[in-house]
Amino acid sequence: MADERDIMEVDVLFVGGGVANLSGALHLANLIKKHNEDGRGKTLDEVMIAVLEKGAYPGAHGISGAVMNPVALKDLVPDFLEKGAPIEGEVNKESFYYLTKGGKIKSPIIPPPMNNHGNYVISMSRMNEWMGEQVEGAGVDIFPGFAGTEVLYDGDRVIGVRTGDKGIDAEGSRKPNFEPGIDLHAKVTVFGEGSRGSLAKTVIEKFNLDKDKNPQSFEVGVKEVWEIPEGGIQPGEIIHTMGYPLKSDVFGGSFIYGMKNNMICLGLMTSLDYADPCMDPHREFQKFKKHPFIAGLLKDGKLSQYGAKTAPVGGYFSVPKLTFPGGLIVGDSANLFHSMKIKGVHLAMRSGMLAAETIFKCLVRDDFSEEQLEGYRDLMAKSDEVNDIYKIRNFHQAFEGGLYKGMMIAGIQFVLGGSILKSRVESKSDHVHMKSVEKYYGTDSPSDDKKGDIKYDGEFTYDKETDVYYSGATHEEDQPAHLQIKNLDICYNQCVKEYQNPCVRFCPANVYEMETDEETGKRNMKLNFSNCVHCKTCDVKDPYENIVWVPPEGGGGPKYTMM
Repeated sequence: MADERDIMEVDVLFVGGGVANLSGALHLANLIKKHNEDGRGKTLDEVMIAVLEKGAYPGAHGISGAVMNPVALKDLVPDFLEKGAPIEGEVNKESFYYLTKGGKIKSPIIPPPMNNHGNYVISMSRMNEWMGEQVEGAGVDIFPGFAGTEVLYDGDRVIGVRTGDKGIDAEGSRKPNFEPGIDLHAKVTVFGEGSRGSLAKTVIEKFNLDKDKNPQSFEVGVKEVWEIPEGGIQPGEIIHTMGYPLKSDVFGGSFIYGMKNNMICLGLMTSLDYADPCMDPHREFQKFKKHPFIAGLLKDGKLSQYGAKTAPVGGYFSVPKLTFPGGLIVGDSANLFHSMKIKGVHLAMRSGMLAAETIFKCLVRDDFSEEQLEGYRDLMAKSDEVNDIYKIRNFHQAFEGGLYKGMMIAGIQFVLGGSILKSRVESKSDHVHMKSVEKYYGTDSPSDDKKGDIKYDGEFTYDKETDVYYSGATHEEDQPAHLQIKNLDICYNQCVKEYQNPCVRFCPANVYEMETDEETGKRNMKLNFSNCVHCKTCDVKDPYENIVWVPPEGGGGPKYTMM
């Protein structure tokens, strides 16, 4: 007999406590307040708005570069500086380098798409925390530590989500502290779970929202925050690089941003359409820090925090249909990201705000039909932010042929407003780009030198386990693993022969570990799921699509405070 679950009725439910949904919730609350104060039309009494956040607190899972274009924030909170928005620094100095293995070439100009003057360096986790305070101050309920694990339907209409059960042991049995999840029912449900949203992707599949679209494509960013000696990099200073340590057939680049209190954040973005089965983005980031230029910046410094996340870079043609019966998709979950400028914060905020304006009209008219919700798509299509990503609509696809060819094609596209030969360049899913070890290396047993393996020195470079410690990641150990492997036989037979189990390398948190019994030779996949930093790389890059990331028990994961 099924458990009786508590049902909570709300008017509007935002699933995910990132910047897109927080902006949407705040804007909606402000619109309702203004409407009621103006006294025009029917008063909207006691509209309940709720935000569901799987992290332990708003900002716990918030991570990005991040340099923020403030255009959307200025519209949402015009006096954001007076209200204490956590700005690390206004961009005041920029430089761009091409790195060789031991040297650097400084660009005489900043490439136009990389010009960030007028933007702000921020910590995404701090910004989310501050946004959460504004949202709660506007009367919105935020429920941290509750993960949405199932979409609820009434026929073919979304009516809310179910939160995960708590107190389930590793075998799936109930522990003494068992608490069943609750069902949250809403007139409108907004999915803003960040990149590769676990519920959003099921909604996209159910309603075929990606029909005739390019597949989603991602980069993974591996990032650290360091405290460095005084006088190194000033708050608001920006350094971007391309080249070393990434090979020419891998697209990506690095960022270094100056923060307050002698802190800097630095990271390496690696496109997940790479072919090398031995590629390890975390390892490449460690190599980056050993470059003489970067090591000089970090000398006598101290690691403070670590994290990783994927960013959706598939571009305009990978954005799914944004509406469906009962709800909307916003932010990274909708693949809204400017891949040429490496920016998504302002797009996420704008999408949340335009979703709020659409929902506000539905509330006023008491009409939540799909036809009314589709107003969101129209607003997005007319927005400056979406027009900007249309202008670079084929940017990422240009690099499928390698870095140098891609730079040339991307430059032509930039001049021509995004098109070259044809308006739309089709692409393939990231996981199909990976080649077998034998095809890529010409041998089934490449040497460590060929793979680029390094030794970690504990001064500039750290192994994954050490870095995970600096992420603050914790999970209830006695629970079912939230990394679901569909078929272990593929891991033990087909995958090891073709790719030598690339999950042990592409995961930046050492979640996947292949053990071999010395006597029997039998393999065992060990899942260190408590290490997981929720980047979703495994869900994207596994060559057999054999790994599915689902939310763990609410509150688990990283505990970011400055990412």
